[in-house]
Amino acid sequence: MNKLKCMFLMVAMLMTSPVVQAQSSKKTKQNQVTAGAQDRQYWAELLYKMSSPVILNLADGTLKKNMPVEVPPGQSTDFFKKVTYLEAVGRTMAGVAPWLALPDDATKEGLMRKKLRLALLKGISNAVDPENPDYLNFRTESQPIVDAAYMAQAFLRAPKALWEPLDDLTKSRIAEEFKALRTRTGAYNNWLLFAGINEAFLLSIGEQPDPARLDFAKRKILEWYQGDGWYSDGPSLSIDYYNSYVIHPMLVDFFKVLSDKKRINTEMYETAVKRMVRYSEFSERIIGPDGTYPPMGRSVTYRTAAFQALGQVALMGKLPAQISPAQVRSGLTAVMHRMFEQCNNFDKAGWLVLGFCGAQPGIADSYTSTGSLYMATLGFLPLGLPADNEFWTAPAADWTAKKAWSGQPFKKDYHVEY
Repeated sequence: MNKLKCMFLMVAMLMTSPVVQAQSSKKTKQNQVTAGAQDRQYWAELLYKMSSPVILNLADGTLKKNMPVEVPPGQSTDFFKKVTYLEAVGRTMAGVAPWLALPDDATKEGLMRKKLRLALLKGISNAVDPENPDYLNFRTESQPIVDAAYMAQAFLRAPKALWEPLDDLTKSRIAEEFKALRTRTGAYNNWLLFAGINEAFLLSIGEQPDPARLDFAKRKILEWYQGDGWYSDGPSLSIDYYNSYVIHPMLVDFFKVLSDKKRINTEMYETAVKRMVRYSEFSERIIGPDGTYPPMGRSVTYRTAAFQALGQVALMGKLPAQISPAQVRSGLTAVMHRMFEQCNNFDKAGWLVLGFCGAQPGIADSYTSTGSLYMATLGFLPLGLPADNEFWTAPAADWTAKKAWSGQPFKKDYHVEY
């Protein structure tokens, strides 16, 4: 593990070196010092641009009609049309949930939030109505286990905004769709968490969960902990961003339900949080001085989801003492400027395209389609912090790699034991 971790860090630092970045640094905007209010406006408008095609079309019953289904070169769209729409909805919901949970206000941002929240509530009802054109598929294929889990995570992240306002019929239909997932299984890796959090969600709304799925997810993920904030994704270690895409955030949310329902002790939940906090330190360090980060491992088309764990730690107010909220905001803002201003990641109708920096369909994995890409919304979790939070009000600050490559003092990094 130590050799692999060192290899990962060497790759990350290479990708963030001034030599590698020299050609692009002249064009980037991330070194411009902006106030937190400007950063927040940028984040909010970008998240609205990304999520509104999914949410507004779902509310209108036109998601299947209007969303393109882009797939990897040489693959047919037949299978993907069975699963990609739920992918888009579940993943978008998980990303926007903390933001939509904020109270309404009369600001431009507040009006955007309200519009999306009301549309999403209507869309959720459409998604589980068998008579609606946008009735989503929970009943066939294994992939819906994954994307129902992101929907579950959204409900857990924003119950008062996204679950409680739903009518009783819609709530009942959602519960039945989630129970229908039990007819299938998935991969022997992070997929165990998907099955587990689906059951945890049912537990949270007063339904009877499947205890085997709860217990298997809990036991195996803990067995796969490698140390120093890293889980393997299944029995073997993968150097990629799945600790952020899935494992840390979903395990913490999963354990929070189990802890609240007295299914595990609080120490188990607190340990999971500490491990995510430790992992977030690596996430912050891989943000290069110009806002780039290494495009390594599976699923790099998920873009800013690579920083979900760091964003969730910030949202929870759990950042380590040596990492200020302002440096996280500044670093993530630099990433967003670099990725979404220098790279054309949207088609003419506003849908995300397959790629990392622009349209690069050749790097899409065999399981990736248009709906998959909405994992990118998971990088925006700190928008769930109110505008008067220190994350948004503190002056801009340099992040670790920017300090390191400009000769400033920065914190040394050491292995931790928990």
